[in-house]
Amino acid sequence: MILKKLFSKLNFIYTARKDNKQVSAGSGQDLDVYWDSKMANLLEQWGEGNVWNEIQFLLTLKKGRVLDIACGTGSAMLKFKGNKNLAVYGCDISDLLLKRAISKGLNKKYLTIQDATDMQYKNKFFDYAYSIGSLEHFTEEGIINFLKESRRVTKTASFHNIPVSRDERDHGWIIRTQSYFNNSTLWWLKKFRRVYRQVLIIDSSWSDQRSVGKWFICIN
Repeated sequence: MILKKLFSKLNFIYTARKDNKQVSAGSGQDLDVYWDSKMANLLEQWGEGNVWNEIQFLLTLKKGRVLDIACGTGSAMLKFKGNKNLAVYGCDISDLLLKRAISKGLNKKYLTIQDATDMQYKNKFFDYAYSIGSLEHFTEEGIINFLKESRRVTKTASFHNIPVSRDERDHGWIIRTQSYFNNSTLWWLKKFRRVYRQVLIIDSSWSDQRSVGKWFICIN
């Protein structure tokens, strides 16, 4: 029943986007890209040598259950395989991406189809959560709901990696292969502080021509 409701919701959003080409900035996600095999291939290596190393450092010496929100093909989760202190779960809206994750040897009982803005996990089920390169692809309303859900399902803290604009200006909704917000650190901090009182920011080694990576560490 839950899955049926989720797919119905996603189908409504996707159909609305197709039927209305004049989407206002940040008002519609590019959901169809998550069922594209080319995107799945890109996700297999996107964070190698930078953010996937960094999340391991951030969770060093931590114990308990961890949630990878919008886990994609599970490449970040694989970095924790063999870590006996952490039970790493993953969720994503795309069954295609989750099938890739399972094919790589991740335990399917820890992987579920979920809408990150309305997750079905119990309150404080996880000790920690993280997201990598995900929040910037949500609408402004979706960003806040994503963060509220992240706080609700975790006990201690969550870690979110986001690209911010190199020049620290708010460029808004950038439409490329996968559309996203390319805004300043301050713009993002205001979003986080609507949900969390204590937010720490550290630099990431990830970067591209338009953006640099930042980790927003949110303390419950």
